[in-house]
Amino acid sequence: MSLPVLDVSLNFGSGATFGNPFTLDDPINGVLGTGLLSDSSTPALVLNLTDVTRQIQIRRGRNIGRDTYEAGTCTVRIFDQNGRFNPQNPSSDIYTYLTPLRKLRISATHLGVTYYLFSGYTTDYIYTYDQAENVSYVDINASDAFRLLAMATITSVTGQANGQDTGTRIAKILDTVDFPVSMRTLDTGNTLTQADPATNRTPLAAIKNAETSEQGAFFINPEGNTVFKNRANTISSAGSTPIAFNQSGGIPYKNLIFAFDDKLIVNQSTVTKISGTPQTYTDAASLAQYFPHVVNFSDLIVQTDAEAANIAAIYVATRATTSIRIDNMTIDLYDPLVPNDTILGLDYFDNVVITNIQPDGSTITKNLQIQGVNWDINPNSFTGNFVTLEPITDGFIIGNSTYGVIGEDILSY
Repeated sequence: MSLPVLDVSLNFGSGATFGNPFTLDDPINGVLGTGLLSDSSTPALVLNLTDVTRQIQIRRGRNIGRDTYEAGTCTVRIFDQNGRFNPQNPSSDIYTYLTPLRKLRISATHLGVTYYLFSGYTTDYIYTYDQAENVSYVDINASDAFRLLAMATITSVTGQANGQDTGTRIAKILDTVDFPVSMRTLDTGNTLTQADPATNRTPLAAIKNAETSEQGAFFINPEGNTVFKNRANTISSAGSTPIAFNQSGGIPYKNLIFAFDDKLIVNQSTVTKISGTPQTYTDAASLAQYFPHVVNFSDLIVQTDAEAANIAAIYVATRATTSIRIDNMTIDLYDPLVPNDTILGLDYFDNVVITNIQPDGSTITKNLQIQGVNWDINPNSFTGNFVTLEPITDGFIIGNSTYGVIGEDILSY
């Protein structure tokens, strides 16, 4: 069994991009077409911390309770016996570079393919010692680009206009804060927007408004790039062939977390566009069975009340009922039966079918999507914990045996 080879790098160059800067005569970063030109006048310094890394924790994904994507975070514990990361140590080679918001990237290479696990920006450095103060560790905490988008403030959006689709509006918001074009993968939206309201808010809040207006998905991928999936693509993604996880024949797992509760039920939603009339949709059957579970969205940038009514309807239709859930599963990459390339490549909207044989001999099978990826890595273990959910937006998929059943699956707008 071949195991992934980790790479932990800390880039002290300024700017948002993660590519290594061009370094003259360097055998790796000095190759034309490979290294990037330095993104500031400050000399770029990229450290490889793999040899001194003792532990890695990565948390990325959708918050199930809040029903939204949140900032991905990472903590890397490094062994720092010589005080290299002491910001008051003038003899350290990184003495003048050690500041927050530098670029941290984690990757794993398996069978010649590199898989990025996290790309973000350092937030703080926490120093710990043993009781005798003989052994020094530094925990480097980092957050992905959601943090950058949540720290800025905007009022107007450069290049905004009435009638832009949601993908274009998100691009204009990113333009306003100079987020690199090279770090974007944005679908054309299925929903048109009205003129930007020019209110004081964060870029992330403005993007989240467009995301909700679309009923799509906006997140940061492991390479550090912004990704926007429109409504059509979030729906159609559920139609691809799932990866099988089970106790015999499929990919083995452990520590399934089951849940059967009302936490994700929504049976009434009121949606209001800017300067619009509130549009309410209620699922009477769900309301009678589960009592009210209400969600409201206000000041959305959709153009019409009809569009607001569509959002209310599809949001409730996707969440009006409940069944037993599998919220998490854990995969051990040191298990020889686990295909590491498959697991390292899992990310949001990948489909999985999980089959579990219960102690009484009955079987639970769930078709789900990956919506959270967590890694726990140390010298003796390499495990992935995956948040699994039903599709975040339901729709009818022609020819699909799971999501194309007439009378069961809903038609999207």
